[in-house]
Amino acid sequence: MMAQYLAAYGFTAAIFLVIDLIWLSQIAKTFYSERLGDLLLDKPNMGAAAGFYAIYVVGIIIFSVAPALRAGSPTTALAYGALFGFFAYATYDMTNYATLRNWPLEVSLVDTAWGACLTGVSALLGYLLTRLIFQA
Repeated sequence: MMAQYLAAYGFTAAIFLVIDLIWLSQIAKTFYSERLGDLLLDKPNMGAAAGFYAIYVVGIIIFSVAPALRAGSPTTALAYGALFGFFAYATYDMTNYATLRNWPLEVSLVDTAWGACLTGVSALLGYLLTRLIFQA
């Protein structure tokens, strides 16, 4: 069972990182820079980013992939992943909107939707790859 969860972590982390890297560096880079301007660092703090990704993927496994593996349900992976992403990203974004001067509501809405989609898809693909490997 531990090997299955470690594999799920590896698959889910790789998928999450690749998709988020494409989003942040290619698709939404201008969106964030135009709206957040001086709030953004010239270069991200990679240590903090690595810490976020490492911890967040544990949450995806605990709250989405593991329940889906127990249930044998890709729908559980997708739905629980999307919900986990929604709640986590909404917490971050709405806290920023509530406490930071000039934090755009538009950023909170787009980022929360992105978090739900990214987490749901990552959980689903992590689940499917894990099932593929451990059912063979």
